[in-house]
Amino acid sequence: MESEQNILFTETEVVNVLKTTFDPEIPVNIYDLGLIYDIEVDDNNKVRITMTLTAPNCPVADSLPVEIRERIAAIEGVTDVDINLVFDPPWNQSMMSEEALLELGML
Repeated sequence: MESEQNILFTETEVVNVLKTTFDPEIPVNIYDLGLIYDIEVDDNNKVRITMTLTAPNCPVADSLPVEIRERIAAIEGVTDVDINLVFDPPWNQSMMSEEALLELGML
């Protein structure tokens, strides 16, 4: 039970960090933008994130995953961070949260 609580706490912290990380071209955080497909935290507090970018040729394709890895690695208790960058399924605007749509005036 304690391990489950630690995993939930760590996942919440990861989401909080992702919500403070922004795509430089769109003034919305990457979590609400829908770029994060999956977050997994194992019993050893290793974090695995499956994510995408708005386009494969996105100018931050090299730097954004590195920034995310560094910011999540700084969370107390996280032992390792693995970023899995995928383009299938491709990102589209329907993946954005209601908050993101409102922020961008699309709702």
